[in-house]
Amino acid sequence: MLEAYRKAAAERAALGIPALPLNAQQTADLVELLKNPPAGEGEFLVELLAHRVPPGVDDAAKVKASFLAALAEGSASSPLISPEYAAELLGTMLGGYNIHALIELLDNDKLAPIAAKGLKHTLLMFDSFHDVQEKAEKRQQIRAGSFAILGGCRMVYLPCQSSRKNHRYRLQSRR
Repeated sequence: MLEAYRKAAAERAALGIPALPLNAQQTADLVELLKNPPAGEGEFLVELLAHRVPPGVDDAAKVKASFLAALAEGSASSPLISPEYAAELLGTMLGGYNIHALIELLDNDKLAPIAAKGLKHTLLMFDSFHDVQEKAEKRQQIRAGSFAILGGCRMVYLPCQSSRKNHRYRLQSRR
């Protein structure tokens, strides 16, 4: 996988264009390598996971979010990615498959602040806003004054323009 990726990246670099993002199969192969990394490849593997998997609802993003969630909750391990860093990486995915994991991490005393920070930077949460609201009502430290843990932001309803019945919410700064 790494050899094929490097070859394709070099070909594109010769044309003056960046490497393509990883697809779902490449991301799954990367996950296996992250669990048992080859010597000398650790930094490159983490870089690929952090920056070469598309965010959102791409199939590769689903693989990434599932792996990071498993690392954060402790059901998977990697010598390269701590639960804290896994939560941080989940927070960089902008929405989609990472939302459920971030919301679940709000129940983890150690990872809740990292998850809340990630949710603060999430563009669209759809109906997941209600899950965050429910957890905020149950946990004083999350509530802390109208989602203050989310960086002084508040949820703003965005009317949905599609025929789908999902509601969209976005964090908006109060500043």
